[in-house]
Amino acid sequence: MKESNNLFLFAIPALIWGSTWYVITFQLGSVDPIMSVTYRFALAGLLFLAYCKIRSKNLSFSWQIHLRIALQGILLHGFNYWLVYQSEQYLTSGLVAVGFSLIIFFNMVFGAIFLKQPIVPKVFIGALFGVFGTMVIFKRELMAFTVADESFTGLILCIASVMIASLGNVTSGYNSKLKIPVMQSTAFAMLYGAIAMFIVAVVLNRPFTIDWSAPYVFSLIYLVIFGSIIAFNMYLTLISKIGAGKAAYTIVVVPVVAVIISTIFEGFVITEYTIIGMLMLIVGNVFALYKKKQPKAVAA
Repeated sequence: MKESNNLFLFAIPALIWGSTWYVITFQLGSVDPIMSVTYRFALAGLLFLAYCKIRSKNLSFSWQIHLRIALQGILLHGFNYWLVYQSEQYLTSGLVAVGFSLIIFFNMVFGAIFLKQPIVPKVFIGALFGVFGTMVIFKRELMAFTVADESFTGLILCIASVMIASLGNVTSGYNSKLKIPVMQSTAFAMLYGAIAMFIVAVVLNRPFTIDWSAPYVFSLIYLVIFGSIIAFNMYLTLISKIGAGKAAYTIVVVPVVAVIISTIFEGFVITEYTIIGMLMLIVGNVFALYKKKQPKAVAA
């Protein structure tokens, strides 16, 4: 039962986030990326808090705990996504997906540094399969990459967002160790992330505009309800159960889902590289997550 529950927590965020790479493209345009991130997590945080209130969840925490939650939110629901939105202005969603597969390594390194978590060899090997598989899927895009154009700026933004997201994951894992409730902390963290982005927008004198067109509004609703509330709650719960390193394999599966969606809606052509890459991703995940069942003790 426990393993099947973890599998469910693993699969749903992967499916949702696999679709958000495509949905985010509807957010790019007339609205500044930092404002789109602000709108997304302000709405998600408020709705999440309302849900917690309806479920009679405890929403009273000390200022020390709020500081820890704020750090989680600023990293995971603030600067991380601001950089993601900006990087997608310069890079294809495929390259951004490739970049985000590096979160496995950052989670392992930061987890070892800040949480004293050991780096498990089979998780590391599985991570290599996942990263190389993702690179194989987007081979053509990687081969077309050059430092001479704006794609270099996109790459720097993407890598920076991955590092910040990983630090957010580790912070969430540490907060879970302190027994801070995942659901309430996620709700507050989203609000803190939105507030941080609003402050940065004011400092940078960014325009406070919104696009009322159907594509922008409906994509925002999808990102708020599914991409933020449902996926993040399940993913952070998964981190609290199996650790940030293994939970990151949710991110590795995301490109596979993104390829399928891109094939359906954007005319992406599946090649032999796509199939080989997907197989490598699957093998890497199975290898890293599989646990050999211990034999049951026999009564003497």
